[in-house]
Amino acid sequence: MSVIKVMSENLANKIAAGEVVEKCASVVKELVENSIDAKAMIIKVNLQKGGLEEISVIDDGIGMDEEDATKAFLRHATSKIYKDDDLFFIDTLGFRGEALPSIASVSEVVLETCQNSVGTKIHIKGGVILEKSKAEARQGTKITITNLFYNTPARLKYLKSEQTELANTTAFIEKLALAKPNIAFTLTNNGNTVVKTSGSNNLLKCIHEIYGLQISSKMLPIDAINDDFTIKGYVCKPEILKSSRSHMVTFINGRVVRNNDINKAINDAYYTYKPDGKYPVVVINIEVDPTLVDVNIHPTKQDVKISKITSLYNLLYETIKDALYANLLIPDAIKSTDGKDVKEIKDNFIPITDFKESVTQSDNQLTFDLAEDIQETVVNEEFKSLVLYPVGLCLGTYIVCENDEGIYLLDQHAAQERVNYENYLNALKNEKINITDLLIPISVELSQSEYLAFQNHADVFTKMGFVYEEFGINTILIKSHPTWLKTGYEEEQTRKIIDLIINLGRDFDPIRFRENVAITLACKMAIKANEHISMLEIEGLLKNLVKCDNPYNCPHGRPTIIKFSIYDLEKMFKRAMN
Repeated sequence: MSVIKVMSENLANKIAAGEVVEKCASVVKELVENSIDAKAMIIKVNLQKGGLEEISVIDDGIGMDEEDATKAFLRHATSKIYKDDDLFFIDTLGFRGEALPSIASVSEVVLETCQNSVGTKIHIKGGVILEKSKAEARQGTKITITNLFYNTPARLKYLKSEQTELANTTAFIEKLALAKPNIAFTLTNNGNTVVKTSGSNNLLKCIHEIYGLQISSKMLPIDAINDDFTIKGYVCKPEILKSSRSHMVTFINGRVVRNNDINKAINDAYYTYKPDGKYPVVVINIEVDPTLVDVNIHPTKQDVKISKITSLYNLLYETIKDALYANLLIPDAIKSTDGKDVKEIKDNFIPITDFKESVTQSDNQLTFDLAEDIQETVVNEEFKSLVLYPVGLCLGTYIVCENDEGIYLLDQHAAQERVNYENYLNALKNEKINITDLLIPISVELSQSEYLAFQNHADVFTKMGFVYEEFGINTILIKSHPTWLKTGYEEEQTRKIIDLIINLGRDFDPIRFRENVAITLACKMAIKANEHISMLEIEGLLKNLVKCDNPYNCPHGRPTIIKFSIYDLEKMFKRAMN
């Protein structure tokens, strides 16, 4: 007797529901994406108790007739694809035909839809149709889900609290609203509005509606294209960073996606603008030929595989890095008490890129003027000359300067670190290497594993200008080194470079390696906090900082300088009351 049997349609749907429907947000995702595919321009999501009690999605899309409304609950029934070749040209959010039957198999569903002035109502519980009748002729579709997972206790048990389920749904609706700024989204919970967007088709306005003024006012537009990809969107200035990747929102052809290579490109572009463990706020849509993207690798359709990923990585990396570089600014230290900027963003920042020191210098005065011969190359329209009068040092860490605009505080360690970083990086990029012989060679003893790892990349060491020879077991003898090593710290810096070489992975990236070397040496050789320096040293540091390509951040992303405007100070002391 045969023991293999074909499972029932309802059982198959329950199994599929385990992949498609994980939580309340999964239900909302599938229903809202169906509304978008139905060309809806207004979508309302109403929840009761975060979706644990009820989920209702209402749209003004094209709706369905009675036959399609019934077929929609059959497994693998879809209007999106018909033949094998269609899988290579997917331009809709849904296409698998699994969502509705999966949801209906583990809940109670009431569908009300209308097409051509004929309304249809279908009531399903546990995958079984209980009622089919006429409904009001309201253009679009309304679908209500109750009793989620009532017949799968194990799934029901692992639903989270109302707040957690609501947070998950809110996060998804926010991302979808950013992906579709032309659609007006409304999310309510227990009758209270949680998310509301206008559908203005203005992405920056949508960012403002989702994240608020403090973030939207500090977003930078990006727009670039190559042979395979077009990217458009906004990236944040380095002063706006978050503790998780959840605000790195990316879309491919309007679909919210997760892709490690895309995230890596974004993080790498911010590499020297942010500290480890912090992540930028970005909203980026990537337009690409559907044949270069495979969205059919998981039922949620959020994980994707991309052909020509190297081309996309380079486009994202270069575009974001250029946008950040072109908008290097001094952050204003004070925000108003209501959370809004005291002034418009253009008044809160004074850029100093491309300044050079003028010949004017007197006691405690440094004047930095814009060189006349480079005015044509200035990127920032608000570019101004900056006059700084060093006042002194406070707390052994912060350099105090003033001018007619207000007071400036510089972190001496961060500033020195930036100066060192650019000096080391420029030296490492220089193809002409000057070396000097050591009077007393440096002996470096390694463990067996370290020695083998070093030998794998020994060519990197020699290309930097070091001359060494093997000296006994697992020991190398450094006989010459490049001249850019800081005098008196040659052995310490050499050992740090060897440590970095030992820790190199399989994929050697020369650009990233040079940056790591420069960052490591810059930090260790910089003035430390609580280290008192003289006025002469302060003036020297300011002169060197203003010559930097990016004087605004240390290579770890911390600001080197902040500004207290006169208005801010007067407001703090109640001299200015508005």
